[in-house]
Amino acid sequence: MKINGISHITFICEDLDKTTHLLKSIFASEEVYVSGDKTFSVSREKFFKIADTWIAIMEGKAVEKTYNHVAFHVNEEDLPAYEQKIKALGLTVLPGRKREAAEGCSLYFYDYDNHLFELHTSDLDTRLRFYKPPLS
Repeated sequence: MKINGISHITFICEDLDKTTHLLKSIFASEEVYVSGDKTFSVSREKFFKIADTWIAIMEGKAVEKTYNHVAFHVNEEDLPAYEQKIKALGLTVLPGRKREAAEGCSLYFYDYDNHLFELHTSDLDTRLRFYKPPLS
């Protein structure tokens, strides 16, 4: 037995249309499914593709803010444009944590339902080389 990878990530949202606009504006997501008034799972839902990742949004109440987050890899030169898009949607870019240059750069922001997103410019291999040799 083995895990093949992440199947999908689901976010609970109060307003599916508003979150759809956010996903399309910031992440250039492709909307691939809308349940309409049908409920196959626990509520109305929409499916998107961001790069090769399946993202689902489902109708429900907003969550409390935490540091739990999803980070998407982006190119460093694109961060200013992403920051403009985030602010144009009325969202706030959070101050990032103190980090070493070798860790890459990040933009953090909460969506309308308090989900924390990070746009990050580095990858796991780079981070491991900076921190210490891998465990294997």
